[in-house]
Amino acid sequence: MAVAASALKAQQSRMRVIAENIANAQSTADAPGGQPYRRQVPVFQAREMDGMTGVTLAQVRPDQSEFKKDYDPTHPAADAQGYVLRPNVDTLVEAMDMREAQRAYEANLNVIETARTMESRTLDLIKR
Repeated sequence: MAVAASALKAQQSRMRVIAENIANAQSTADAPGGQPYRRQVPVFQAREMDGMTGVTLAQVRPDQSEFKKDYDPTHPAADAQGYVLRPNVDTLVEAMDMREAQRAYEANLNVIETARTMESRTLDLIKR
């Protein structure tokens, strides 16, 4: 149950990072020629706990992929050539990542529920 609980916490953190990415998918720079929001990527790490291996969010690092570039000379963040850098966030990818995180979260909840049921049944057998 402790391993599944650590995975729940890690997936919850992952969903927060994904939500931040989606919220900033259209955020441009404040100044002309500046950089927009850069997609964040959660990095997980194995963690030893009570002789078992769980998981934890080790860090959140920026995605170093290229920004999207649009020609819009009227935009306040446009550079001298009229191009605006857009975030490197693909909302479709983020939506798929969110769904995967939700499924992993649900799977770990099922593990905890199954473990509780098994413990309860074991106690019932011992009482008899």
